[in-house]
Amino acid sequence: MTSMALAGITKIGIDTSPIIYFVEANPTYDRTVTSIFQQIANGTLFGVTSVITLTEVLNHPIRLGLRQLEMQYRTLLINSHNLELHPINSGVAVLAAELRARYNLRTPHALQVSVAVQAGCQGFLTDDNGIKRVTELRVVLLDELL
Repeated sequence: MTSMALAGITKIGIDTSPIIYFVEANPTYDRTVTSIFQQIANGTLFGVTSVITLTEVLNHPIRLGLRQLEMQYRTLLINSHNLELHPINSGVAVLAAELRARYNLRTPHALQVSVAVQAGCQGFLTDDNGIKRVTELRVVLLDELL
């Protein structure tokens, strides 16, 4: 079912939550996100996320001193093949402001979607239904993949 919902998407932006669900083996979404990350690892799908994801995922392990979890996130986001970590630059920031104004998105989500759009992604994977309003690319909710 995952492949049908992602049909036609070869490059996908990934929100922070699917990455957390993958690394921490969330019981609800583990099979789904593992399948997606396997597709990224084998090159049938290319993933993009922003440095905001790195900030968001590292907060919890750093605060609690969970060094191994911190390293899992760093390794995935910094050293993975077929998964790029993109910076926030002025072009991304301007597009994020436009998306935020148009769709009433929170700033982190507007920046994440902006990175995906700027990187040429056809889709954006998230668990946040509020992002579904965005029309610049296909927003795929994790719940749609279950």
